[in-house]
Amino acid sequence: MHIESAGSPLAPSWLAVPDDANALPSSVWSQHAVRSPAGELEIAGVAASALVAQFGTPVYVVDEADVKARARGIREAFEREFARVGSAAKVYYAGKAFLSIEVARWVIGEGLNIDVCSGGELAVALAAGVDPARLGFHGNNKGLSEIDRAVGSGVGAIVIDSVVEVERVAEAAARHGRIQPVRLRINSGVHASTHEYLATAREDQKFGIPLADAAAVVALIRAQPGLDFLGLHSHIGSQIFESDGFAEAARRLFALHAELSAIAPVPELNLGGGFGIAYTSADEALAIGALAASFADIVAAAAAEHDVPVPVVAIEPGRSVIGPSTTTLYTVGTIKDVLVDGTAVRKYVSVDGGMSDNIRPALYAADYSVRLANRASDAEPALVRIAGKHCESGDILVRADYLPGDVRPGDIAAVPATGAYGWAMASNYNYLGRPPVVAVLDGAARVIVRGETENDLLSRDAGVRK
Repeated sequence: MHIESAGSPLAPSWLAVPDDANALPSSVWSQHAVRSPAGELEIAGVAASALVAQFGTPVYVVDEADVKARARGIREAFEREFARVGSAAKVYYAGKAFLSIEVARWVIGEGLNIDVCSGGELAVALAAGVDPARLGFHGNNKGLSEIDRAVGSGVGAIVIDSVVEVERVAEAAARHGRIQPVRLRINSGVHASTHEYLATAREDQKFGIPLADAAAVVALIRAQPGLDFLGLHSHIGSQIFESDGFAEAARRLFALHAELSAIAPVPELNLGGGFGIAYTSADEALAIGALAASFADIVAAAAAEHDVPVPVVAIEPGRSVIGPSTTTLYTVGTIKDVLVDGTAVRKYVSVDGGMSDNIRPALYAADYSVRLANRASDAEPALVRIAGKHCESGDILVRADYLPGDVRPGDIAAVPATGAYGWAMASNYNYLGRPPVVAVLDGAARVIVRGETENDLLSRDAGVRK
């Protein structure tokens, strides 16, 4: 989240007037998003106008090769760095960011595992043909039926989040006659530098076991013949741009890890995910190679300090795999020049989607970028606010960016970096159908999640007369 400068009531202090309002900063856009010679946005060789003509708007456009490359790059970086310190790494794709059958197959094909946190996400992974042994199951309030299905399916690891889950998972393991591997989620107390709602390891919140209570809970786990304790788990938050929080969490966990290792082997340590991405040109995301090297150095040093073997380290990136890959396309509708405080004009550009397809700006005050997709323009840049069509004054998709001043109704607006928590948190507010998700690769486009129609919405209303 960016803070607006008090001296600039319309433009946030971080937002510079661009030299070219048509430019596509590589840090924000997917790897295969370019301007064609005619000035139109193309993603993986498919023109924005062609996508809109075929699929309408709004539409989520996923650069398939970009997703695969990011997944592969993260896995290779962590495997390389942990091999350097005499260990290994496991990478789980955090399905909560966005999960579909195709995406599950993509990340599994790149050597990742998948982390799910509901029965529905488990169902998607299984429908994709994923080996259950490559799944982890999260959640602070797993239902009995979800636990039973996870254990019965052969899920590779269940993350225990509370004391009561020890007994619940053990009972399911006994029913299915299997030994269920588990991790224990620890609330480390580390305050990640992120939005309050995205920080998940502070003391006063719903996730995990307090660090001080963890040894006793591990003893309960080890006392269950149907449970196999893999190790500790930590997740300090999401959209984090600094590595200090991860380092401090690892240090706090390692003293406990060493204490538990003195009783019986503890093969793994899961440090979660939460790696930030660039949503605007002012954001500086952590370089994955440097992050992996830092993780390996921190863990190796802690292991040496406590005289224990370097554990296998698991991580759970989601946003950093899928987020930058996706661009949402909208059609511009109304445009209003609104006089603010009697001194300056803000240009409101309204589009045919909004908080129903991207709730993050309203929920977290998240910032995004925008560009015209159907054409380039030599007009002077104008400060704009991209508004949705919903009946909420907070229905803002892009709080501040620059577009060519000749933006007009019928233009296609493109908002990049919408792959994480866009479709996944989408709703039917104001009875809008959730948009389709379209994958583009080598000049071809295909639907991977069908958009909803009005008939789809009405089909669930029991009042409809047959």
